[in-house]
Amino acid sequence: MPTATALIADDEPLLRERLVSHLAHLWPELQVVAQARNGNEAVELFDQFQPQVAFLDVHMPGLSGIEAARCMAGRAELVFVTAFEQYAVEAFRRGAIDYLVKPIEEQRLADTVQRLRTRLQRTTPESRPELDAVLDCLAEQLRQHRGPQRRLKWIKASVGSVVRLIPVEQVVYLKSATKYTLVVWEGGEALIRKSIREMADELDPDQFLQIHRSTIVNLDQVGQFSHGAGDAGELHLKGRTERLTVSRNYVHLFRQM
Repeated sequence: MPTATALIADDEPLLRERLVSHLAHLWPELQVVAQARNGNEAVELFDQFQPQVAFLDVHMPGLSGIEAARCMAGRAELVFVTAFEQYAVEAFRRGAIDYLVKPIEEQRLADTVQRLRTRLQRTTPESRPELDAVLDCLAEQLRQHRGPQRRLKWIKASVGSVVRLIPVEQVVYLKSATKYTLVVWEGGEALIRKSIREMADELDPDQFLQIHRSTIVNLDQVGQFSHGAGDAGELHLKGRTERLTVSRNYVHLFRQM
């Protein structure tokens, strides 16, 4: 069989290394082209390397494996890795998606590898209409498991010689700028010494949505979504002239707008 490619996403380095080792033994032809530490990084690396298979930990900082899977569905074979078997195991067994329970047993992984080999003999990932329903179910279970979380309420930023405390509800969008992040809020702009990935982990995902590898937007500030060239899209902001690009990995989040 021709060489296959895979991405592994898990916030625990030891577990990533163990999975890589098991796969090297069971599937020597497989090339692990990327390893991600969280869901946001997984989506970025997926877009960069376009692997045929994605192994996604369910619980990760920022985007969960379930949320990352929504960005990859239909473009790769998806395998969830989880320490909690209750996440719709029966739905997985009906063929919607595959799963591995931590600690990963090599024989169970061997079954997954065989299933993936069979699926990859097709030219494109199989269309599975039930996948959206399964992901919705998983997302709801994950929300219930997480419970209420403490989220960032203020962003501390230097504006000239003054340190401002910017309420997050006043933030319009955030955009990465080399080693900094540009915070655009109702009162102006400021650079902070945090990456866009760090900000994605700290902000409330119900209010702030990543729409591009370099951009996070406050949904309360979005006036309109429009489809752009190719598979991309564009956001129009309330009372502002800027237009924010939505990359193809995140367009599905606005399909009902």
